[in-house]
Amino acid sequence: MSDLMLIVIANTEIATIPGISVAGASPELTKYTPPADVEYVFYGKPLSIDAIPVTPEGHPTPAIITKASYELANFAILPVRGGSILPPKTPYVEITDRFGKDFRMQPALENAKEIVQRAKLLGSQLERMGFEEVVIGESIPGGTTTAQAVLLALGYDAKTSSASPQNPQKLKEDVIEEGFRRVGIEKGGISDPLMAISEFGDPMIATVLGISLGFKKRVVLAGGSQMLAVAASLKALGEDLSRFIIATTKYVTNDKTSSFKETAEEIGIEFWTAMLNFSDSKFKGLRDYERGYVKEGVGAGGSVYLAKKRGFAEGEVVNRVEELYLMLKEKI
Repeated sequence: MSDLMLIVIANTEIATIPGISVAGASPELTKYTPPADVEYVFYGKPLSIDAIPVTPEGHPTPAIITKASYELANFAILPVRGGSILPPKTPYVEITDRFGKDFRMQPALENAKEIVQRAKLLGSQLERMGFEEVVIGESIPGGTTTAQAVLLALGYDAKTSSASPQNPQKLKEDVIEEGFRRVGIEKGGISDPLMAISEFGDPMIATVLGISLGFKKRVVLAGGSQMLAVAASLKALGEDLSRFIIATTKYVTNDKTSSFKETAEEIGIEFWTAMLNFSDSKFKGLRDYERGYVKEGVGAGGSVYLAKKRGFAEGEVVNRVEELYLMLKEKI
């Protein structure tokens, strides 16, 4: 059957900690980012908020890459509400409407097992529909911190990326340490991934994990650091990782402030890299991708993977992004 990309949208209260996330112009606006991302891909503008999701410095959402690939390659996209505060104003499948809590004060999720079971059912239905492969992207501000917490709890010495070139690694570590103190553990203190996700994760991780468990054929985890937490959880549950691959961008794999390559190797999951290049762009907002801004999200790397699968080169995606950015420039 035709290629299918899922985009799981979710929120975590961790994103409202000042300095943790730049996936929105302010911590308060991050609650609108996930639905606005998928609305932009479909409609060319968000409907949930009257502004394109941008970083505080004004860099556009990576959904612009996903939209460019989607328009070029004409694959199907299905939004999945996996714990977003607001639903998207698009057709979507709902797994849960309960967003992640601040794990410094309380468990991140009360219903992790329920989320996984519902998402698993979705995955199994997609397999029954005849898909040989699904690509799963995400949009969740603050998700690199929750992913790092899950990876550390499971025993990986991981450092996740950031949408900013100034990765707030010290802040992430302080937040995670506070959460670990609440539970009374140190690194590697949890072996059960569902417990790690319940205590320190987010509903996106639980949703993607469930879909991946239910869909027994090839799964492309379209994202950066967050998908390492999914892969580590799959491994801990005894899944054969040979049917999984992470598709991301060079901005993640080249990030010196993260341990993406090392952690992927430790987990034992392969990854594919979209070699985008905006260094010759007419627009500073896009040239800054080469300086470490934004990096990944909304399945950007996975969308390029699908575009290449259908015969389009990275350069063609970049050219379409340029055209889309020109349309956006007046709105940013």
